[in-house]
Amino acid sequence: MAAVAPSRYTRPAPPPARARWRRDGWGSTAIGTVLVLLYLFPVFWMVSTSLKSQADIFADPPKIFPSPVDFGAYREAVIDNPAVLRAIRSSLIVSLGTMALTVVLAAPAAYALARLRLRGGSLVVLLLLITQLLPSIVIAGPLFVVFSDLGLVNSYPALILADATITLPFAVIILRPFFLSVPRELEAAAQVDGSSGFGAFWGIVLPLVRPGLITVAVFAFLFTWGEFVFALSLNVNEDIQPITVALNKFIGQYGTQWNNLMAVATTVALPIIAVFAGLQRFVVGGLTSGATKE
Repeated sequence: MAAVAPSRYTRPAPPPARARWRRDGWGSTAIGTVLVLLYLFPVFWMVSTSLKSQADIFADPPKIFPSPVDFGAYREAVIDNPAVLRAIRSSLIVSLGTMALTVVLAAPAAYALARLRLRGGSLVVLLLLITQLLPSIVIAGPLFVVFSDLGLVNSYPALILADATITLPFAVIILRPFFLSVPRELEAAAQVDGSSGFGAFWGIVLPLVRPGLITVAVFAFLFTWGEFVFALSLNVNEDIQPITVALNKFIGQYGTQWNNLMAVATTVALPIIAVFAGLQRFVVGGLTSGATKE
């Protein structure tokens, strides 16, 4: 019986534990988990404080988890507080109004910058980028003077228009790459079939850029919901003050009711969490698509 020649193939040595750990992705997962926990800890502490009594908040040692769970702060500061409920309604009106105004104005503006050969179009885009560098407090003073002359101070239109000065340039910048990604041939084919220019824009182009529209709508709502500078400087009427201003009133000169403050803050955060959780895939997909198609 013939002898079998030894194989020249040598099985490679197994990689060290650290290399396997890095290759399998455990390192990135562990680091990401730690960062997420650190990021979410303030949110957990906010909810935990809202479920504690005033005495438990200052207990020594401090309690991480509320024991017993006390919903008295929600009843006192939210349910039985007409001012907070009225402020939440005002924030909802201003946020939805700003969101609608932003989408209605940003879509045709971004379409014009993407499709029409406008003289100075690149300069307009640059100016839109520059406006994002201006803090709200710089814009609030001139807007107060203008709105005072127009009689719009202490009104919903003033807050909606002021917030749109921040959300509208951002929306145009985000939407422009989406319109650039739509082939012109689709509009030309629609016009050959008898559609007008506006009909092609409304029936063909806008449905194709729906992820971008959802993205700018969500960001406009989230920004307006948490805006404080315009809400404080352009309005002194408590009937239409947004919730961000109402939150500030829980911070007193001689003491702060932390459980009531955190109860209102948790209530305010719930719409933001719900909106972002429900539309997360559209927002993430919209940002990535708009960033890569130019």
